Amino acid sequence: MVDQLNGKRCAWCGEIRPRAAFATKRSNLDGLQHRCRDCAAESDRRRQEAMGRTPPPRQGIREGHKHCQACGELKPHSEWHKKESAPDGLASRCRSCRAVDNRRGHLMRKYGLTPAELDALIAEQHGVCCICLAAPAEHVDHCHKTGRVRGVLCFSCNAALGQFKDRPDAIRRAAAYVEGNAWKPTLVAPGVYQLPS
Repeated sequence: MVDQLNGKRCAWCGEIRPRAAFATKRSNLDGLQHRCRDCAAESDRRRQEAMGRTPPPRQGIREGHKHCQACGELKPHSEWHKKESAPDGLASRCRSCRAVDNRRGHLMRKYGLTPAELDALIAEQHGVCCICLAAPAEHVDHCHKTGRVRGVLCFSCNAALGQFKDRPDAIRRAAAYVEGNAWKPTLVAPGVYQLPS
């Protein structure tokens, strides 16, 4: 019987290894995978080869570095998110590749846009915000009721529309106020105001 506090026997290679050599798996009684990280990596390599893919070579990779499956670059471990269930404890794609994929997914889920469609929309606006015509267009603006994309704005203009809750009447009153045409409503009854004509 293996001492469960100090080590565990790998189901593939049969060696007794320290608990740190196994990835986590909450559904198992001891909370660890049945195979050690090395055996799991070897199994993954064989599966990749069986599917016709060429996995990165395990030899020749400097200590503290990993090969990204998305961009194909060799990067230090600091460029990776942690993933306890992975054989090496790191995600399969580097932080920058995951950020690109996350942005692409967010654009499609929230706005129904591909990155190429967003680039075309920004180019159509000549790269500037539709409202202030000065700052670069970086934030997609959409109608919160219909979900229709209206354009691409700068951060300040997009936040301003959000603060006005997309109400054209409030935006018009704000514009009149800024232009110096301030008005004051007249109290007619409790909670009832008469606007100037």
